[in-house]
Amino acid sequence: MRVVEITTPGGPDVLKPARRATPRPAQGEVLIEVHAAGINRPDVLQRQGVYPPPADASDLPGLEVAGRIAAVGAGVTGWETGDAVCALANGGGYAEYCAVPAGQCLPVPKGLGFIQAASLPETCFTVWTNVFDRAGLQPGETFLVQGGTSGIGVTAIQMVHAFGNRVFATAGSAEKCAVCLELGAELAVNYRTEDFVDAVKKATDGVGVDVILDMVGGEYVPRELKALANDGRLVLIAFVGGAKATVNLADLMIRRLVLTGSTLRSRTASVKAAIAQSLRQKVWPLIERGKIHPVVHAVFPLDRASEGHMLMERGVHIGKIVLAVR
Repeated sequence: MRVVEITTPGGPDVLKPARRATPRPAQGEVLIEVHAAGINRPDVLQRQGVYPPPADASDLPGLEVAGRIAAVGAGVTGWETGDAVCALANGGGYAEYCAVPAGQCLPVPKGLGFIQAASLPETCFTVWTNVFDRAGLQPGETFLVQGGTSGIGVTAIQMVHAFGNRVFATAGSAEKCAVCLELGAELAVNYRTEDFVDAVKKATDGVGVDVILDMVGGEYVPRELKALANDGRLVLIAFVGGAKATVNLADLMIRRLVLTGSTLRSRTASVKAAIAQSLRQKVWPLIERGKIHPVVHAVFPLDRASEGHMLMERGVHIGKIVLAVR
């Protein structure tokens, strides 16, 4: 099968087309004939050599795929050869075939093609587990996402808005802020020209927001704690702005704030399967009714994956970047 390998840690040019043996599904896995694969920030970090895959995962990048099931491993129920699925992979998505634990698969939502479906799993799994499970966003609560036009951002805005919560977002240009509003945010703050703390405080009559989803970290953290309402929760899923922050513990204690975070790739297959079931029951119907829709910025052929990585690193994209494999 055709694949794209990371030949050595480095820039986008280290991604090279190659050929490998087609994998076989192990017990509990399905083999997916990949039609499309999403590009995500963890792929970039893996390519740079700072986010190595787990020991039992493929060394190929690629954490989400869409296609048809080509083979079913022992012990798998509920899926058959030929089923159209999208899936959260543990790695190996930049290839014509990818073996994935069966519990991490979801049906391609009705009305969507493989390109659109491939843009869903990584961000949907991440937003659901962090915003709804970990932060426990409740009806009537307010929500802020940093980086509203990132892949995570466009998913978070739409998902939280679809559940009826007030949504705020930050973005780095007037154009990107306009997109956030179109997707369902009631306020979009240009972080280059405005202070998001002041903006969300004003929008909430000085109360602050209940939940913040952050990918920046660093100096944003103490500012985000100021933007939280009492009993508010800040969830970190990346730290592109730095891994260290200075926090006022007295304020955190007095206002009963929660500062937490998680990574998805290291979670067990059973945890990921439980997230998949929640998505299938609660989010997939919203996608099929058009309440949540994929936002795909660009599509590249598999052998031009390096160009997709270059685009992601420029930071000008809105939504997801996808590889067309077939």
